[in-house]
Amino acid sequence: MGSDSPEPVESAAVPAEADGAQGINEQEQSALMDLVSSYKDAQASNLSSLMVDKSVTISTPEISYVSEDDLKNRVPDELIEVKLDFSEGLQGGHSFLLPVESATSIAGTVVGQDDVELNDMALGALTEALSTITGVALTTIGDKIGATIMPVTGESSKIQTANLQVPPGGAVMASYSIDIEGVGPQQVYETFDMTVVKGITVKIVAPTVAPQAAAAPAGGMAQPSMAQAASQTASNPNQFTAGMPGLGDNQADMSMGMQFGGPNVQPVQFPNLGPSAGSQDSGNISLLMDVYMEMSVELGRTKKPIREILGMGEGTIIELDKLAGEPVDILVNHKLIATGEVVVIDENFGVRVTEIVSPSERMKEIT
Repeated sequence: MGSDSPEPVESAAVPAEADGAQGINEQEQSALMDLVSSYKDAQASNLSSLMVDKSVTISTPEISYVSEDDLKNRVPDELIEVKLDFSEGLQGGHSFLLPVESATSIAGTVVGQDDVELNDMALGALTEALSTITGVALTTIGDKIGATIMPVTGESSKIQTANLQVPPGGAVMASYSIDIEGVGPQQVYETFDMTVVKGITVKIVAPTVAPQAAAAPAGGMAQPSMAQAASQTASNPNQFTAGMPGLGDNQADMSMGMQFGGPNVQPVQFPNLGPSAGSQDSGNISLLMDVYMEMSVELGRTKKPIREILGMGEGTIIELDKLAGEPVDILVNHKLIATGEVVVIDENFGVRVTEIVSPSERMKEIT
């Protein structure tokens, strides 16, 4: 069982089992460290946009393989768990584990309250914040392994460390802090199931390539490579065909036709579709610029019993919950983003934006 104050996480890798199913080796650990470190600044920038006038920095993570017992011994007795499993591109478990104090501080900064209670609204704010940094990570990882990775909808809950579950193969844990301006560093433990880790490392860890054998096969002459054969054929066709035992005249003519009379086959050169260094964020955002989203303006709302709704007819007046002259709500895909005032443009209604809704107001829409 863990203690109330989290112990420092060791970054030493646990050796893999003989069958390779468990653990990560030193090369995999180093590759994961480089990958996670490469997107932490972008995560901090995106997280800052959710905070109320606060800048954010994220420390360099420590990567380690953990069994279920290891994990329980390294974290506090009570945690807030935010599950954001991967469902497409990579499939497997992925969670954030936060001490209650850290979860409260992050959620409170998002909603703009110093002493926030960890109710549904606060947990929703925490989930949105961690979903934001997960999106940055998945974009970078997806570019590395050539896949589009999608998470499931996040779920937050308070959990006792004794009830934490880790797959039999263990997990990899990234331990780091989210340092919020004026609030201080908040400890975060991010865990990835081994199925997810192996799906990443198999693509980013360079496989060992065996050197080409220089010696000729036993009992025979060394066979020329295709490039050498083509070079020899161009300089002396007879020498090439003579060096191929069993190649008859007709076959020699066919070979010559393939080399000189047939089509010139070359590998297709595809352009590099990856974003150039330094322009990754702007390149990804530019892909969305032409996507249409539904925008609507809401004058007001009200609730009526079914008997009154069924009794409506022409001329019925419905009183709304907005006072005359109050700003109307501007929604994008049914999410409140701004308020404004109604104007008339020629013969059409319009809305003049008067205020962009703060993150704390957006959080209220979750409840």
